[in-house]
Amino acid sequence: MTGTRRAYFEQLYAKGEDPWGFATSWYERRKYALTVASLPRQRYVSAFEPGCSIGILTEMLATRCEQLLSFEMIEGPLERSRSRLSSYPQVELELASIPEDWPDRSFDLVVLSEIAYYFDKETLASVLDLLLRTTSSGANVVGVHWRGETDYPLTGDEAHHIVDELPELSRIVRHRESLFALDIWERA
Repeated sequence: MTGTRRAYFEQLYAKGEDPWGFATSWYERRKYALTVASLPRQRYVSAFEPGCSIGILTEMLATRCEQLLSFEMIEGPLERSRSRLSSYPQVELELASIPEDWPDRSFDLVVLSEIAYYFDKETLASVLDLLLRTTSSGANVVGVHWRGETDYPLTGDEAHHIVDELPELSRIVRHRESLFALDIWERA
């Protein structure tokens, strides 16, 4: 499945450096601002953001984190992230993907931004199992996903519902708009 996902993203990035308009779209800028403003803590010790793309949200998260590990599975956007975040020594950027490369570290913040719906239910369950293994009591988990029609394995709402079903996580923030869902859960 990772090879299929990688090929999909390679095709998108071959068409342009920012295929979703992360750097220019009002929708994206507003969604990112709401995401970061909704974080319940001012500072996080160790955060993980799989799927950082060109690093727009990563840069916003970096201002709130003592350490931030971000993954990207495609080299081009990862290089743009490295350039954008070169003045943030607390940010570590890796060419990697989940669930295969999930880090063996402890996090008090995990941000699943626009990635959970690319997994089928079984793979998302594996991702969430890894997430639970690397977070402890009080950690925050962010889910923010497009709510429109896609041809992905899950919708944004379905992905959030799957996370909602985990007894180890309690939703503390819920924001719904016609275009996106933003939830933050706290680890029990």
